[in-house]
Amino acid sequence: MPTNLSTLRPPKGATANRKRVGRGMGSGMGKTSTRGHKGQRSRSGSRMMRGFEGGQMPLHRRLPKRGFTNILRTEYSVINLDRLAELGEQNITFEVLVSKGLVHKNDLVKILGDGELKSVINVQAHKFSKSAQEKIAKAGGQAELIGGAVPQNAAPKKLAPKQDKNKQQKK
Repeated sequence: MPTNLSTLRPPKGATANRKRVGRGMGSGMGKTSTRGHKGQRSRSGSRMMRGFEGGQMPLHRRLPKRGFTNILRTEYSVINLDRLAELGEQNITFEVLVSKGLVHKNDLVKILGDGELKSVINVQAHKFSKSAQEKIAKAGGQAELIGGAVPQNAAPKKLAPKQDKNKQQKK
């Protein structure tokens, strides 16, 4: 039989009619509309929580909880020195990294020291690893921090100890 547009058919079992629930006995879904007899799931407006297992302790509560997620963490997009060397540019700014598709425009960038530098490059990023700083300096380039990022070797500021309010009032 020749094949043309008028003789094309989907493979057997590939298509099925939509289940027309609540359309009487002739629909093949019977009088209970596939809900069975009685019980919570047969009632209208019935809705159970996600993961409900019929009263059995749900899986998400049976599994152990571990670790801690710090919601205040700062995430960086990391780029290794070998990727920067492949760019073939001497001055690598954040805009260059965005235009080459290595980072998104809203990302913070951290340069890691994996790979070797054979040419002088000047890099601007939000953060550098120690090994990356050393390798860039050894190659004769500069590692410049962008926008108010604290250098890694800087000591954190110490806050003055809190004073008791009662002691201040007595003076």
